[in-house]
Amino acid sequence: MKSFRKELWFKTKNRREFINITGEIENCLNESSIREGLVLCNAMHITASVFINDDESGLHQDFEEWLEKLAPEKPYDRYRHNGFEDNADAHLKRTIMGREIVVAVTDGKLDLGPWEQVFYGEFDGKRQKRVLIKIIGE
Repeated sequence: MKSFRKELWFKTKNRREFINITGEIENCLNESSIREGLVLCNAMHITASVFINDDESGLHQDFEEWLEKLAPEKPYDRYRHNGFEDNADAHLKRTIMGREIVVAVTDGKLDLGPWEQVFYGEFDGKRQKRVLIKIIGE
């Protein structure tokens, strides 16, 4: 069995963003030369997420509005975590959206459904953060 590891780095312009990283994961898969196996992709920061869903702008806006209702950014003093930082809402949003995804690799391709894409979700941006890609297989 072979294994491959790579980090993707992000620094978003906004506090919250959704970035389609499917192509970058496919590039890693090609670089790995693994044809059958699994891809693990996880956010290495507690205020960011990796998840699978449709790449549709209306849905992304729905996510933003839904997450903001569940864990509003402001007022900052509503959260006990906020003191030195003001990102308690980002921690909660990450918990809802998830830490990682695992995708099967079949015949050298990501085995995703017809509309599935992989996203990096940033909930406390404007600073460097990383995502781990780990691929194992033959």
